[in-house]
Amino acid sequence: MILSMNHTGFVVKDLEESLKFYRDVLGLKITIRRERTGKPIEQVVGYTCTHIKAAMLTIDENHYVELIQYLNPEPNTQMPTDRNILGASHLAFMVDDIEKEFKKLISNGAQKLNEPVSLTPERKACYLQDPDGNWVELIEDNS
Repeated sequence: MILSMNHTGFVVKDLEESLKFYRDVLGLKITIRRERTGKPIEQVVGYTCTHIKAAMLTIDENHYVELIQYLNPEPNTQMPTDRNILGASHLAFMVDDIEKEFKKLISNGAQKLNEPVSLTPERKACYLQDPDGNWVELIEDNS
């Protein structure tokens, strides 16, 4: 039986640069930072000689975002632009002012897919990519 949600993980090119985006721009708090090598992490991720740096961040401690930088093996730098690829993922944030947050993220390295649009009279949404190409959705709900 599944008990609860724990975290969403994104692979990033440079952990320190990504922390600037997720911590300093989005406002998430770092709860754990770690570096891992050895058999246990190799078994989890399925690569021999694995070496990663990671950070767990949260807003409310009900769900975490894990940012993982692979030092070994080196990450693939392909930038996925299609949202309909099987296995594609995104992380959605509820915001109080979508236009303000949208502009702030774009001015701090996010790539826009679309401007915020109204889905219903009370709800707006938009997709962006973080500086590493991971998809982020912003949602404003005034219902």
